[in-house]
Amino acid sequence: MKLSKDIQYPAQSHQDQWETLKQFTDARIAIGRAGCSIPTRALLDFQLSHAQAKDAVFQSLNVELLAEQLQQLGLNPIHVKSQAEHKELYLKRPDLGRLLCSHSVEQLQKIKTDQQHYDVCIVIGDGLSARAIEENALPFIQALIQPFAEQQWSVAPIAIATGSRVALGDKIAEIFKARMLIMLIGERPGLSSPDSMGLYYTWEAHSDCLDSQRNCISNIRPAGLSIPIATQRLMALMHNSKQLGRSGVDLKDEHVIPILEESQNRKLLF
Repeated sequence: MKLSKDIQYPAQSHQDQWETLKQFTDARIAIGRAGCSIPTRALLDFQLSHAQAKDAVFQSLNVELLAEQLQQLGLNPIHVKSQAEHKELYLKRPDLGRLLCSHSVEQLQKIKTDQQHYDVCIVIGDGLSARAIEENALPFIQALIQPFAEQQWSVAPIAIATGSRVALGDKIAEIFKARMLIMLIGERPGLSSPDSMGLYYTWEAHSDCLDSQRNCISNIRPAGLSIPIATQRLMALMHNSKQLGRSGVDLKDEHVIPILEESQNRKLLF
């Protein structure tokens, strides 16, 4: 019988030459190797990230806590629901997540005031990551209070929407007759971003709005796009949108992101 040569693999992990680049990104680069496989540490990190992404999708939004925090800011939130009554239905039927349930429609119509219209309507949707909303929505809204006051923009009662997709906010803005809709929603979690919040801005939103009528600001989180910069981008979009009377593909995002000073260290998730 012919024997094959026994191959001895090194006991220590091989360090990748790109190791220094890891300080600039959460992407899985320079993970090294152990023999012909990846190191155990890298494998365990991957499994942890996968579990965090799944948890982000199935976690329920703590509506009571978020509503209490908004009330402390002097805001009056209202809880609305989509026609996707539970998480399993929400994942299988995206179309139901875009539609308000009949009870929520009646609820919104009852709280309408005699005011003819509002300038801004803010909707907070759990989407595919309730964690993203719980960690980022409140500080983002706090950052908007002063700029809105300076512009003297009237703000409709904030809607906290569960089982929501992006288009759910269109009907809410239509009921409140709001010219500008800001939809905050938990984005689909990646394997390094379970806490990523997205923002969709629409001018004169209404039922059956096309996606091409929206502007998106994505990856709002400590390890991604910071809240101050996201706020600047949104305010620039809103000012230009009011001048042009449009949004989406007809509205160019011309905001320039400033370069971070060396003293400002990025906060990575892992």
